[in-house]
Amino acid sequence: MAISKVKMRLQGHEKFALREGWINKGLIAVEEMTDAFVRKDAPDIFGIGSNMVKSLRYWMRVFGLTNDAGSELSMLGQIIRRYDPYLEDLTTLWLLHSNIARNKESATTWYMYFNNCDADDLEKEQIIAILNREVGKYANGQSFSEKSLSNDVDVLLNMYSKNKEKVDPEDKNISPFAQLGLVKKQEGRYAKNHPNKKNFNEWIVLYEIARRIGARSSISIEEIISGDNGLSKVYNLTSVMANELLDKLDSIGKIRVDRTAGLDMVYPIEQLNPDRVVEEYYKKY
Repeated sequence: MAISKVKMRLQGHEKFALREGWINKGLIAVEEMTDAFVRKDAPDIFGIGSNMVKSLRYWMRVFGLTNDAGSELSMLGQIIRRYDPYLEDLTTLWLLHSNIARNKESATTWYMYFNNCDADDLEKEQIIAILNREVGKYANGQSFSEKSLSNDVDVLLNMYSKNKEKVDPEDKNISPFAQLGLVKKQEGRYAKNHPNKKNFNEWIVLYEIARRIGARSSISIEEIISGDNGLSKVYNLTSVMANELLDKLDSIGKIRVDRTAGLDMVYPIEQLNPDRVVEEYYKKY
């Protein structure tokens, strides 16, 4: 029996980490022109080099802001274009982070790093070795470029890592995702950080529940926190913080949390839709 080929992608970013201001350029251009990314004058439209245009097209897609062709904004892209086009709200960055960290098929290295790289305080080469192993298991005999994976790791760490030293906020080469503080670089080693409570809210958790629950009437707390693409993996949330945020959602009437008799279940008060959750958040805040 032939082995079915898995969908995976390495190095779609042309070796460019997402930079400050790029998403805003992409949102505006795609809204105005369906062929913005494929036009001969695309570098002039976006004000960046041709390879950077290809990189931005990739980022827009894996963040869930456009369709696969990059010719149309997704519903999420339209909502962010309307309410937070400059990514001034950290919640927006968390939502985009969620979309890439769970995207096994188009951002394979990101998925593997946040879901399957549990060891901490590692040198870059150690991270590459772990991810080579994890991608190899996922590939199931399918060949892949270890060099491309290594380039992915370079971009991921540059995109997320927050050095101990202060970063100049005016430096446009710095990725906005460094603001999340999810990855810290110190003395050549990288460690995942837990989110700062001040920068992470219960609406992000509601978005995750909406993405997972579908048409079901309930979902276990264990699945929300520890399952594949769970809160403890995508966001490196502790169980304590995750449960506190679930209780906040209960207190504002968005879900009902039941921990009686060891049930540990979450019941939505109304049918949840991820895009509606995002739009409701922006309207409130």
